[in-house]
Amino acid sequence: MIWQPMVPDDLPIVVSISDAVHGAFTEDAAVMAERRALYPAGCRVWRADGQILGYMMAHPWHGEKPPALDTLLGALPASPDTLCLHDVALLPAARGSGAGRLAVAWAVELARAIRVPHVTLMAVNGAEGYWARQGFEPLPSPHERAYGAGSRLMRRLV
Repeated sequence: MIWQPMVPDDLPIVVSISDAVHGAFTEDAAVMAERRALYPAGCRVWRADGQILGYMMAHPWHGEKPPALDTLLGALPASPDTLCLHDVALLPAARGSGAGRLAVAWAVELARAIRVPHVTLMAVNGAEGYWARQGFEPLPSPHERAYGAGSRLMRRLV
């Protein structure tokens, strides 16, 4: 089991994983394709026995306002101040494998490489406790409704 770079051919399975994991809060295939095209260095798939069982998408961002859900970005900011860990989605077969912990470690290293001081994310579906155990702290956020009840903007210093 390993995180590997996401390639364009992976997008159909990534979209199907998003649909399975996120339900009503899944994003359109065009949004996912754009994120991968804008910042391929931040897109990975979790492979086990030749199958993709999860994915992650991260990209440079600015401020403490996450990108709107299911919306094209158009471009990445010229002067980012955070790495947005936009999505980590794992099928049940990948949960408990350490994939989430390794995704966070990878995101922290990527944030250091692009010289930003932290990683931010929106914890959704009540996952705030999980992310807190990974070193993220909750921040006040007026954007929680857009990501569903129980979502919370969080940040981890690198």
